Amino acid sequence: MTIKEMERETPFQNALNQLEKACDILQVESDALNIIREPQKTMLASIPVKMDNGETRVFQGYRVQHNNARGPYKGGIRFHPNVDLDEVKALAFWMSVKTGVLDVPYGGAKGGVTVDVKELSPGELERLSRGFVRQFYPIIGPDTDIPAPDAYTNPQIMAWMMDEYSILAGQKTPAAFTGKPVENGGSIDRDTSTSQGGVYVLEEVIKHRFKDRKKPLTVAIYGIGNVGGGVAEILHYANNDFKIVALSDSKNAVYNEKGFDVPFLMAKKNEEGTIAGFNGAKEISHEELLALDVDILIPAALENTITVENANGIRAKMILELANGPITPEAERILLKNNTLIIPDILANAGGVTVSYFEWSQNKSGYYWDSSEVQAKLSKKMKSAYKNVLETSKTYKTDLRTAAYILAVSKIVKAQENLGVR
Repeated sequence: MTIKEMERETPFQNALNQLEKACDILQVESDALNIIREPQKTMLASIPVKMDNGETRVFQGYRVQHNNARGPYKGGIRFHPNVDLDEVKALAFWMSVKTGVLDVPYGGAKGGVTVDVKELSPGELERLSRGFVRQFYPIIGPDTDIPAPDAYTNPQIMAWMMDEYSILAGQKTPAAFTGKPVENGGSIDRDTSTSQGGVYVLEEVIKHRFKDRKKPLTVAIYGIGNVGGGVAEILHYANNDFKIVALSDSKNAVYNEKGFDVPFLMAKKNEEGTIAGFNGAKEISHEELLALDVDILIPAALENTITVENANGIRAKMILELANGPITPEAERILLKNNTLIIPDILANAGGVTVSYFEWSQNKSGYYWDSSEVQAKLSKKMKSAYKNVLETSKTYKTDLRTAAYILAVSKIVKAQENLGVR
């Protein structure tokens, strides 16, 4: 198989390749591997939606439940034109691994709808969200499978979904969904938790990697949606430790070697819908952003941003993966050979599921925490997970991603054995 042929492997096949690498190192028995390889349940559903013009459109929906040996299934719901079964299977698998790395008592799941939300009115979006719940109601719930936001879904959508679930259940059930607005049982700081969790890990890495630095670390952020925009603002206010020199949205990329006033830039984006034309910024291509000579590159968009085609052009010393699967396996081999430090997605962006766990726990108990308590617990979880991954990488003399897989897979296998599953 050529490199280009390997690059065309599906996201799910790439996930399985990563799994098998970890299982080889752990010498996991083939029966246990076979169980982990395949999702425990896959459900597809047609979701009819009455459009504003009176017509009915039917959207394809998915829910994949990968593994629940360690606890209820957990995973977001993605609304995107490119959503398909293979992508959702890969994301569900990664959630099983992610919850294992962070040691939160969940399994992995994921959901999605093939739709361009930019083409929907608010009413159509609400009807689609409620329709998703009606179709998948039999397999989700606060003790079985707890969805959350993902790409192009948000707290408002979770509020609609939670409300629809409660109507079907005949009682208020806030723990059925996480990532809700605070006013509807959501956790404080859930909206920034993926970004903040990544920063907590980054801080730990910097203590070892850049401990003798004498000037701010330069940062390029690929994708400033909810997560990328969040991390840009957090780093902007981090005591002059970082300088954001490049950012991109879905259409444009900008560069300023002196650094950006991130809050002002984000305000412009929110007002005008673009980052192009920002005062003092040089417009560059997305590929040029990836190839900038910076200390830290943060891919925060979708999968397969860095491929075999552009990996050799990456000059960043460190990559913090806030998107899911932004580096293909072949690209990663090139980057590791070039001594690029990669903080893998299953560790770096796990702050979201961690605070979702906090939210679920608060919903279950009826007792809610303030921001200082949420941040203290999140910081402890993220830094402990990084320490465990780092120690595992040293023990097995491997990269951080493989170490994270080893850590998570060993927990899943042990949980399955305890339940009598071989």
